[in-house]
Amino acid sequence: MIDFVLATRFSEHFHSLNLRQHPDHYSFLGRLGSGVVSRVQEYGAGVYFNPYISVNGTMIKYAVVNLDTMRRDLTDWDTLYLAGRLHKPVKILFEEPNIRVANQRNLISAVRCALLLLPQTFTEKELYSTITGLSYQGDPRMTYGSENPKKVYNIVTHQIKNFRLLYHDLIMSLPNISYADEKPLDTPSWMEDPKLDLRLSQDMDIERRANMVRRLPKSFREKVYFRYQRKFGIPGRQYQEMLEASKDEDAKGGLKKQVGSAFDKRIVAEKDLPEQISKAIQQTVNWPSSVQSVKGILTAGPVRSWRYLQEKREKARMKS
Repeated sequence: MIDFVLATRFSEHFHSLNLRQHPDHYSFLGRLGSGVVSRVQEYGAGVYFNPYISVNGTMIKYAVVNLDTMRRDLTDWDTLYLAGRLHKPVKILFEEPNIRVANQRNLISAVRCALLLLPQTFTEKELYSTITGLSYQGDPRMTYGSENPKKVYNIVTHQIKNFRLLYHDLIMSLPNISYADEKPLDTPSWMEDPKLDLRLSQDMDIERRANMVRRLPKSFREKVYFRYQRKFGIPGRQYQEMLEASKDEDAKGGLKKQVGSAFDKRIVAEKDLPEQISKAIQQTVNWPSSVQSVKGILTAGPVRSWRYLQEKREKARMKS
């Protein structure tokens, strides 16, 4: 089944037109009208799925989402539901300019977040596996066995060339990460070689790592900050002042240079930083993913939802 994501400016209008043309794509909710469908869409991650749709003999599943919801998740990591899907190689059929810019921010945020979870030296596959696994942390489907436990490994192993195409230029643009052995990079066909697993290293300087924390997506960064506010016992008023100082916008509405503060430096000096970031990821992912899973019973209908769950579990058993 091929997955599609359709981002629209006005979801209710889209559903209204789609219900007239393809009423069979919808569960019983479709009979209640586009207003109800669009309101249900807003729960959880703001995505509405229609699975098991046959188009010219090909089975597809398509998601409908508002452009603003998508852009916000890509830039702020509100839920990581859509941002996480775009951390992996995908085929983009049409890209709205603002979404293109937002997704570039999303991809570089994924690299920074992965670096904060990784040691000083690591391999390409470890980097791409860490990036791919971000949005699966806290996903109830991974916890309750309805998803293949080797999914991250399979995605990275089978698409290593596409991961390189997606992330290599971003890696080269960052000042704190480099390839340990650059010789293979001189070979024109190195990206095509699935056996290569190049080693990389990152600068563990506190100032550079503090800058990475400061440049994490806004909603996600605030979750990391809140975890350390509790750990350090920082009073509420002082914490609010710190959040205000860490805003990206200046008083005139422009953008401030994102430089790590004393608080960011204190955070990266802590040995439990990877653990706290992982917990912030789980906190970000768990609730919207859980709501989307429950919502699927309504949007897909009980029969198609049960079929989807059974197929997922069967696939997980066969590949585990």
